[in-house]
Amino acid sequence: MSRLRVWDPLVRILHWTLVLCVLGNFINESGATVHRYAGYVATGVVLTRLLWGFIGTPYARFRDWFPWPSRLFPYLRALLRGQPPHYTGHNPAGAVMMLLLLALVISLGTTGYMMGLDAYWGEEWLEELHEGIANVLIGCVALHVLAAIAESIRHQDNLVLSMIHGYKRPPADTDSHDATTSG
Repeated sequence: MSRLRVWDPLVRILHWTLVLCVLGNFINESGATVHRYAGYVATGVVLTRLLWGFIGTPYARFRDWFPWPSRLFPYLRALLRGQPPHYTGHNPAGAVMMLLLLALVISLGTTGYMMGLDAYWGEEWLEELHEGIANVLIGCVALHVLAAIAESIRHQDNLVLSMIHGYKRPPADTDSHDATTSG
């Protein structure tokens, strides 16, 4: 079975660093120093990933997988029919989830930072917003993991392992849905 290098080392390092930060802060939500610095690291990871989305390797670039309606809706129709195409990089639904997760982490970093400012110190609405965003993030992470497992089974390509070693199985058909032809 042929393999294709899809996820470059930076994407994989950023992914797993973000996993550790989110997991660590989910376990330690006390607002202590470790929680705060893990939040700063997570925010820095997302900002780096956003920059890499413009200048990175082909499968990392937004232009190659951004879920424009012209990509997303046909994919969702095929998914509802039980015939979603196999993508080498992000499929359009996975791209939506990735962008949502990045936005949630940025929102958490912003609200967490604001809670340390004199202007917002002790503001209950801000603490509740931060906690609500964190809860949404955890729900989305769970959905992300379940979808990765389901797609791994559907396409017989272990997506979790591919995020460790960087390789995926390319689509079998000649009209592949990869970074150079999707959209």
